[in-house]
Amino acid sequence: MNALYEILFFLLGIFLGKFFHKIGEAIPKKERILSSHDVCENCGHTLKWYEGIPLFSYLISFGKCHYCKGKIDVLSTYISFFTGLLFSVAFYSFSFSYELLVALGIVSMLMIIVVSDLNYLIIPDEVLIFFSVYFILLSFLFTGISNTFYHILYGILLFVVMYLVMVIGNFVLKKEALGGGDIKMMFLFGFLLDPFLGVLSIFIGSLFALPISLFLLCKQKEPVIPFGPFLLIALTFLFFTKLTTHDVLTFLQVR
Repeated sequence: MNALYEILFFLLGIFLGKFFHKIGEAIPKKERILSSHDVCENCGHTLKWYEGIPLFSYLISFGKCHYCKGKIDVLSTYISFFTGLLFSVAFYSFSFSYELLVALGIVSMLMIIVVSDLNYLIIPDEVLIFFSVYFILLSFLFTGISNTFYHILYGILLFVVMYLVMVIGNFVLKKEALGGGDIKMMFLFGFLLDPFLGVLSIFIGSLFALPISLFLLCKQKEPVIPFGPFLLIALTFLFFTKLTTHDVLTFLQVR
């Protein structure tokens, strides 16, 4: 039965991934999120319903528009696939639980911000506000008002820490070291993890970003690296692995 649920969550993620891609594209451009029809980005031709099926339509058409033969944006396909994959992993890790709802929220936020930050170097405030409300409501309903209050304080603390890092970085580098969206997003990291793991997520995110940064540095003199997606990948990693502050401190003591 669990295998069936994992398949269903994978399919759900595939279809929601297409929606997340639309959100990530629409909000930075101040466009309507929902449109009546899907169209080819190259020729503008209205696609038939079966050509808009996430992932499957891309595979069937070999990544090209049926009408103009132009290449289809592969990012949408990646977003759909990884949303489905992570939804399935979330159910495998947490089954039906409060943590599953949190994990699905984290994955959804990750996919939307990947699209907006990669394409426009923007982490929309609307997205952060929506998911902040979502996670706070979940915490209030499942863990109580006292626990939720303490996690809000953790989020504020990590936000302040990240803000100070930005101020110091701007002073040392004489330019913007971190984007405002990255700073605001730290509230959610502190709320979902705790201040220590939130700081650890910054370190892990930096490790994830390092190889790509070095590669782009070889190609460009001043590469612009969207840091938000790497931070969210680190958050996803820490939450899905169920790592705790105690685990990390115990590991460091053993070393």
